[in-house]
Amino acid sequence: MKKAMIVILSILGVLIVVGAGGVFYITNGLEAGENLAINPVDLTAIEDGTYAGVYQAGRWSNEVAVSVADHQIANIAVVKTVTIDDPEMTSTIINNVIKNQSTTVDTVSGATVTSKAYLKSIENALTQ
Repeated sequence: MKKAMIVILSILGVLIVVGAGGVFYITNGLEAGENLAINPVDLTAIEDGTYAGVYQAGRWSNEVAVSVADHQIANIAVVKTVTIDDPEMTSTIINNVIKNQSTTVDTVSGATVTSKAYLKSIENALTQ
């Protein structure tokens, strides 16, 4: 009986440690991501071409390729993503940026930090 109790307590302890680590991983960087400033980009100063943009902040890391033609954003391709994102959310953000020709678009509700990570990588591509 004593060994069974030790095994049960050991398993319970491991579950608590794993659970706490998971919560830390999920919440780490949320506040910084929510407060991330997305700046407007002056497209009149950008020559035609494809520009790589990266944003790295924990699990919200991604890389995009932004194509510019005639001082307008023509296409945005996701090159690499680390986040577990929703393809519909990603296409919504990308389509809004192209439609509005701006990085200062609304984020997707429920995916604010992921949305801002994509917007920041697009901004970084166009400002480097």
